[in-house]
Amino acid sequence: MMVHYPRPLRPGDVVGVTAPSSGLPTPLRGRLDVAVEWLRDRGYVVVLGECLDGASHVSAPAAERAAELMAMLRDPQIRAVVPPWGGETAIDLLPLLDLDALRDVEPTWVVGFSDISTLLTPLTLVSGWATLHAANLMDTPYEQPSGLAHWLDVAAGTTARGGVVRQSPPGVHRLGAYDRWEDDPTVTTYSWNGTGAWRRLDGGSGDIDVSGRMIGGCVEMLTHLAGTRFADTSALRGPAGDEPLLVYVEAAEADAFTICRSLHGMRLCGFFDGAAAVLVGRTGAPDSPTLTQDEAVLDALGPLGVPIVTDVDCGHVAPHMTMVNGSIGRLRHGAEGSVLEQRLA
Repeated sequence: MMVHYPRPLRPGDVVGVTAPSSGLPTPLRGRLDVAVEWLRDRGYVVVLGECLDGASHVSAPAAERAAELMAMLRDPQIRAVVPPWGGETAIDLLPLLDLDALRDVEPTWVVGFSDISTLLTPLTLVSGWATLHAANLMDTPYEQPSGLAHWLDVAAGTTARGGVVRQSPPGVHRLGAYDRWEDDPTVTTYSWNGTGAWRRLDGGSGDIDVSGRMIGGCVEMLTHLAGTRFADTSALRGPAGDEPLLVYVEAAEADAFTICRSLHGMRLCGFFDGAAAVLVGRTGAPDSPTLTQDEAVLDALGPLGVPIVTDVDCGHVAPHMTMVNGSIGRLRHGAEGSVLEQRLA
């Protein structure tokens, strides 16, 4: 499969906002206003869709959400689509989206994480679009810490040197009482405590230096796509099926037993076939009585026999590094530190 990259964003471009999964309850609209103004202050035109209502678990009926999303993806004036946040059941859109037709449409940057993985991964694997697993709109105003790339900078091409986005661990942080936009809709900074690093989980020794096409997302969402065309990672492995992958996964909130079962199922369905390494996002999801989240990953993915690096900044624990689905990734991890490079070509 040839991966197609949207052209870099430029001031004056239009950013579309729609909620393909959950909409926004009225008390959270203040943060939406802040995030929209943040983009407008940087020169972008922001268009709000009709599917944003937060009275239910979805922003509108599936047909309306699918129609609005497809319209934005096909509109040549809209250069990025950024949902306000994730949700629970974006999976109901997949039968209603003409992902095959999008192969012949100039791609648009689609950004987000959590339930938005349900759409990002198929857009890459079926439509051939590079997509951005990164902060959603509500998190977009946060200042990105040193070492990590903000999705807007990646989409605008300002962080790529020679076409390569380079990121490394910024350290461990804790969100303080006033660092959550739920508490203060105007907040733009995190609190930081101590230092941290990505950890090698598989027990291997020596430095890691591996490359492959990037693909992945939220475990709780992708587990329900495994074994379908929407999560057929072989699409990225080249005509002979021998090109490697760099696969990343992250747990949102499911306990370790559930994550273990989900990862086992994804592995049995071939999602990790061809992985040169697996990156696991830092998580706040709970351990189970006799199984930790680390142990769940090892139990399910240890049989792959590849390096597994955890505490990567790509999950539900902020900050959110930008993972470019479809890009050519290179992971280096060892005594000298950790670096993930993603080539946008």
